[in-house]
Amino acid sequence: MHFTFVRRRAVVVACNPPVGYLRRPRIAGCMPVRLCAKAEPDVADPLHLLRPEARMYERLPDRKYDVAGLGNALVDALVLMDEGDFLAERGITRGQMTPVDDQKWGAIHGELKHHGVEIQSGGSCGNTIAGLGFLGAQAIYAGQVGDDKLGHLFADRMIEACGQHALSWSRKVATGKCLSIVSTIDAERTMLTDLGAAVTMDGLGSFDEVIRNSRLVHITGYLLLGEPMASRAEEAMAVGVQEQIPVSLDVADPFVVNMVKERMWGLIEEFVDIVFMNEEEAKALTGTDDLDAAIEAVADVVDTVVMKLGSRGSVVIHRGERIEAGVFPVEAVDTTGAGDAYAAGFLYGYVHGWGARRSADLGARIASMTVGQLGAVVRDAGRMQAAIEASATSA
Repeated sequence: MHFTFVRRRAVVVACNPPVGYLRRPRIAGCMPVRLCAKAEPDVADPLHLLRPEARMYERLPDRKYDVAGLGNALVDALVLMDEGDFLAERGITRGQMTPVDDQKWGAIHGELKHHGVEIQSGGSCGNTIAGLGFLGAQAIYAGQVGDDKLGHLFADRMIEACGQHALSWSRKVATGKCLSIVSTIDAERTMLTDLGAAVTMDGLGSFDEVIRNSRLVHITGYLLLGEPMASRAEEAMAVGVQEQIPVSLDVADPFVVNMVKERMWGLIEEFVDIVFMNEEEAKALTGTDDLDAAIEAVADVVDTVVMKLGSRGSVVIHRGERIEAGVFPVEAVDTTGAGDAYAAGFLYGYVHGWGARRSADLGARIASMTVGQLGAVVRDAGRMQAAIEASATSA
């Protein structure tokens, strides 16, 4: 199945955009052009002649960076254990992210020290951007960390992955951290998060210019949980709109959706071109348990929607065209960040002009590699390159 990237509810933008680039009506003086995702191609539409190229877009601008990501910069503390009773006794919901303050985080972390704790850089968007870096993309990440040991560890890991970062530093607040408790029974992960400096970013600063030099901007729903980061996320989306580059959103977590559902929908409708979500997030976002209805509801307002189905693969709808992608079975060690890894693979294909099927295939390969290890990022560039080459068989 072949795909072409054309935004719905779009306008042809004055200011000489890239070939085939249409936008929702946001610029004064532009005439809206309604597009129907399932309509037959209009022979008068010059884009129709380009559709056999099997791309999800016609052309993205040549920029310094492939993907710029804005997220909550967190350091992950990973613990492997049979956690069922431990979580239940403390009233912690298994398999979800729960925000906690520094005191509670420290108390629970202290209880688990005897299980062995591994420290890594993390955060949903950070995982995706690091994954893109190890895939060979020109990726760059912005967020805020404390000027402390954990903050410098995070920066070093981003440089290892991407060769660069756009982090800002707080001298007042400690680096944010996430305690990921990973089940030895089924590899399910439960996260306790103290956002710390990750949510105190005063402005985009130099990241504004980074976005202007990028081909795609990626954010996650976690940013919407509070100010000032929710405003930073909206500012980043707006810059993407101004620069005529796609905006990608990972919905993040059912908890997030339930907290900020109205605002999230508003931003999706106004700014977003690509949405990543899993089953529970889709149900929370749309209010229906019918997964087909849920994905269609989101597909009605964005150009591309990806529903991750865990061991059952994924579904991608691009301009009304639907594909289903499988998985690559592996013995699960840690499901932490599998969705972030999938997004890295998919976005790599997207910015390199692949079709939706191959992009989804690479996403599934990277997610599988991640599930088979402890930690959310595959830091072996050789294995990542092999996955890129193997994905060519699905094109």
